[in-house]
Amino acid sequence: MPYDASLDECLFTKSYETDNERLTVSVYSYNKGQKKLQITRENKDNAGEFKFAKLGRMNKAEVTAVLPLIQQAIGAME
Repeated sequence: MPYDASLDECLFTKSYETDNERLTVSVYSYNKGQKKLQITRENKDNAGEFKFAKLGRMNKAEVTAVLPLIQQAIGAME
């Protein structure tokens, strides 16, 4: 069965933003299935627009900022 975006339901989303990047914590459920956590990174390009980037490793400041968002997301997963 191919992916169908209309079946992907976002149950929670919050972001941590700095001058150059944004980290977003979300909870999704596909086709009313299991709720799953997603963390994405977006970096600003030269035009000031956010562009998707691989999450990769996180520094201490990023982890400290994202942890409370993850705790909130856990509440949405119940």
